[in-house]
Amino acid sequence: QVQLVESGGGLVQAGGSLRLSCAASGSINTMAWYRQAPGKQRELVAAISSGGSTDYADSVKGRFTISRDNAKNTVYLQMNSLKPEDTAVYYCNPSDRLWLANVRGWGRGTQVTVSS
Repeated sequence: QVQLVESGGGLVQAGGSLRLSCAASGSINTMAWYRQAPGKQRELVAAISSGGSTDYADSVKGRFTISRDNAKNTVYLQMNSLKPEDTAVYYCNPSDRLWLANVRGWGRGTQVTVSS
């Protein structure tokens, strides 16, 4: 099973930007970013197919961009115009279906904190 390591989180002021990275131990097809805020359910943020097609949650459209570097087996999430409500632990997973992502399991994630 491909191992995934998330990185790039941190503390940023509202309106700021962060870029998250998800490094995979092998080749990957579809990859998705999820997030889980305290007291809330994990939710899909963005997904990218092996061909580069993307999909976004309505709450992040126009602010976040998912991309991939197949040569590096790495997927990125560029987050701009961050809002306090974006505060969460962000996880990557090789499935854009939450139920399947749960089956495949989760890494440690990376914490994003947006201050107002």
